[in-house]
Amino acid sequence: MDIEKMKKLAKNTLHDALGIEIISMEEGKVTATMPVDEKTKQPFGYLHGGASVALAETAASIGAAMMIDLDKESCFGMEINANHIRSMRDGMVTAVAEILHRGRTTMVWDIKIRDEQERLVCISRCTIAIVQKKP
Repeated sequence: MDIEKMKKLAKNTLHDALGIEIISMEEGKVTATMPVDEKTKQPFGYLHGGASVALAETAASIGAAMMIDLDKESCFGMEINANHIRSMRDGMVTAVAEILHRGRTTMVWDIKIRDEQERLVCISRCTIAIVQKKP
């Protein structure tokens, strides 16, 4: 899988609706950005925590998908947590997802989301389930 294929798969999905862009993809690491704008803010004008969680899970899920045989397996977010460290009113956030554990049926990813000045905005951990497709 490459970035261009991901862009096609993301068309008309939450990924697309939130303006998430994949910057780099390599085994065990994915970097993605998301604007802090009218689509990703809560009603009081700040970055919505749920948008940060969606960015984190998107990066982890793409990373996991790159590490499985998509013809035989699927992957799904199984659990995610997030600590929101800093608020934002505008700009761009960047998530870097890195694998912590790669098992046969689960993966655990660490995701750090930072602002344009490299200040920590959110820390997240996401567990991904790996499921065999039915023949």
